[in-house]
Amino acid sequence: MTGFALAILPLVITPGASLALLIRHVTEGGRRRALPVILGTATGLYVHASLAVAGLAALVMRSEAAFTVVRIAGACYLAGLGAWTWWSATRAVPAAPGGGRVRWNSAYPQALFANLLNPKAASVFLTLVPQFVTTDRPLGGQILALATVQVVMVGLWLLGWALLMRRAAPYLESARVRGAVGRVTGGVLIVLGVRGLVSW
Repeated sequence: MTGFALAILPLVITPGASLALLIRHVTEGGRRRALPVILGTATGLYVHASLAVAGLAALVMRSEAAFTVVRIAGACYLAGLGAWTWWSATRAVPAAPGGGRVRWNSAYPQALFANLLNPKAASVFLTLVPQFVTTDRPLGGQILALATVQVVMVGLWLLGWALLMRRAAPYLESARVRGAVGRVTGGVLIVLGVRGLVSW
């Protein structure tokens, strides 16, 4: 477990769609918005792990056509989400006291699909995980255990960012600052989507 944690650490701390979504939602609605983002990301990782156990992820990775469809769908989703985030930031309004209501129907599915439609997330369970499993124990249990390690690490990483942003709350209450963060977040998501199209 320790070896896997060390191997996965660079991937966990590399800024990606989950962190971009976390920053956007916490900036708009307060630290409570972090939980649905974290849960959506965790759910996506467990889905990838389950697919790896069933062998479906391997099928996608071995089929150029299927992999291309997943890659394009994920890239288009991130780019579209980024464009929507950018547009929303231009219409930013002051936050309600206490950060407003937690919109689970928004943050959770966005984080979930951003992870599900990311081929690189699936490839972790096909390239890295096999190095840390053995054939003398049930494969499914080992993969799900390693997935749990990744989920805990990602969750703590995102939670740390949420707590850090909490200290900056007085500055984030400004509509101008929230709008700027939204535009930057949207730009990051667009770049991630475009990179997904050109880097494979």
